[in-house]
Amino acid sequence: MKFSKTHSLKEIATILNCQYVGNDDFPVQGMNEIHVVTAGDIVFVDHPKYYDKALQSAASIVLINKEVTCPEGKALLISDDPFRDFNILTKHFRPFQATNQPISISATIGEGTFIQPNCFIGNHVKIGSNCIIHSNVTIYDGCIIGNNVIIQAGTILGADAFYYKKRPDGFDQLLSGGRVIIEDNVGIGALCTIDKGVTGDTTIGEGTKIDNQVHVGHDTVIGKKCLIAAQTGIAGCVIIEDEVTLWGQVGTTSGITIGTKAVILGQTGVTKSVEGGKSYFGTPIEESREKLKQLANIKRIPEILKNLK
Repeated sequence: MKFSKTHSLKEIATILNCQYVGNDDFPVQGMNEIHVVTAGDIVFVDHPKYYDKALQSAASIVLINKEVTCPEGKALLISDDPFRDFNILTKHFRPFQATNQPISISATIGEGTFIQPNCFIGNHVKIGSNCIIHSNVTIYDGCIIGNNVIIQAGTILGADAFYYKKRPDGFDQLLSGGRVIIEDNVGIGALCTIDKGVTGDTTIGEGTKIDNQVHVGHDTVIGKKCLIAAQTGIAGCVIIEDEVTLWGQVGTTSGITIGTKAVILGQTGVTKSVEGGKSYFGTPIEESREKLKQLANIKRIPEILKNLK
């Protein structure tokens, strides 16, 4: 998430009521999670295991719960609860805006686009030309949809990320201030859910086609001309490169990469990153030929045992 203007370190510290290390006028241009930070961003870290990763990341400002040596050219915000304070910043810079209209007056809709009855189009949504948005589709604030996109009935774009911190009294949600971006010529089936990024973008690449009842988690990036079949569940922060095929009921863990032109057969659990240009099957995932050989050998176990006796 980039701010609409550059703020000073002192301004951000004042919002959070926290101490800081760095010049008062050190520039702060945005805030992001560690996997998408760029120069000028704030990143938060609240566990010693990840201190070094955050301090050495591309982020210029680290919101941290311990006074540590500040790397050269960076600044620190010292907080007793960085998770809480990251949420405070999200509320400040990307506050929830209620609306009482089915199509927000701040939404922009391109020429030749049809919006069917009972849809909700949120604040600052941008929809391109020649799209068809079928009935009962919900598009949350800030989503961007390209040209020639078809979204089937009941699909939801831009719901909050499934991201929680366990507290003694329950679970504390990390607020989502990101977006969903749908590029040109994408088709999305009925009853799909595509969550927005926590601070960045969940992106569906040009020409990709998604079947019914597919879930795409926060900050996931799906490439161009992919095919994703029904009841597939894609976790957050996954990278799916171009021309990947995911058949029905595939599930993935978070933070992995599926390489270009990979084919994932139905009901596979993608438990790790996989190379492109190959076919995969099973849980844990393996190349499909190897997995099918293993299954064939398992069927022979009774015969083998009988021969051994």
